[in-house]
Amino acid sequence: MRYPSRRAVVVSTMLIVIAAAVGTFAVAQNLRFPPAPERITVRALPIASFDNRDPTRVRFGALEFRGGLELTSSFSAFGGISGLLMPDHSHLVAITDNGSWLKARLVYDGGRLTDLADVEMAPLLGADGRPLATGRAYDAESIARIGDDVYVGIERVQRIVRFAYGKQGFAARGQDIRVPSDFKSFVKNASLECLAAPAAGQPHGGKLVVMTERSLDAAGNHRAFVLDPSAKNGDAGVLRFSLARSDDFDVTDCAVLPTGDLLVLERHFSRARGVAMRIRRLPLAAIKDGVLLDGKILIQADLGYQIDNMEGIAVTRNEAGETIITIASDDNFSPIQRNLVLQFALVE
Repeated sequence: MRYPSRRAVVVSTMLIVIAAAVGTFAVAQNLRFPPAPERITVRALPIASFDNRDPTRVRFGALEFRGGLELTSSFSAFGGISGLLMPDHSHLVAITDNGSWLKARLVYDGGRLTDLADVEMAPLLGADGRPLATGRAYDAESIARIGDDVYVGIERVQRIVRFAYGKQGFAARGQDIRVPSDFKSFVKNASLECLAAPAAGQPHGGKLVVMTERSLDAAGNHRAFVLDPSAKNGDAGVLRFSLARSDDFDVTDCAVLPTGDLLVLERHFSRARGVAMRIRRLPLAAIKDGVLLDGKILIQADLGYQIDNMEGIAVTRNEAGETIITIASDDNFSPIQRNLVLQFALVE
């Protein structure tokens, strides 16, 4: 019989404690955001191998490990990375669950991720110009981009907010879009974890694909939607479908491949099994009203690998034309968790 490592037991036990206290802990986070845009110092420790037991291994399911970073900073608002957007292979825009923007430049050496530079943070602003966090809309969990507009899903208040980020950057003020009435029935802290925006020419191009973390339908599957962000009526033209939930994994983010498939990042944790992550792939063309979809597992990993609470995913092309998948972790502002950025090439 194989017993879990001491680190796995400690981390999984502490995560259970954190989960039990998340309601109280999260309320305090609306005070922990940068009051204005600020350049910050982040230390990036390179991660040379993904498998803790076999540092020579690079292939994991359909993916090939291309390097990673463990990030730390003395800046109090740093951490909690919950949604990831990459406008190109060398730049990162993220949102955090304390209502902040985070952007940075990625540094490579021979195609491998080695450092993070030019890191800045700023508060997400509401329509009135004040930080959204001051109005309790701080739990930003998902992000997608259509043209110059960036859409951010905020849990607990069940809002999707549009920012003219492409033109205004950190100065953009959020405007709520109309959302389906279904959102009122979401589990407060298990809802808007996935936003994806298929490109023009792809199935559902110009729309938002929304999946819930653990707001489930009557059959116990993840509730999901395709909606028009410009609709005047949140219920108009909404497509409703479900993603099959299995093995107690919860949705934490999603992103669209150039091929027109959707990648869904998922997380599991329990006292018995510890922490795990996986990525599933499903075709956008299969999303139709009322369907139940599943997806092929591209990678699955537990604490035997360099993972933590993986919550953000983005897709880019590198200079060699390879499809690169970047995933990031949310440390929950906890000293026993880590902020990770990991990269893989899709080789299948």
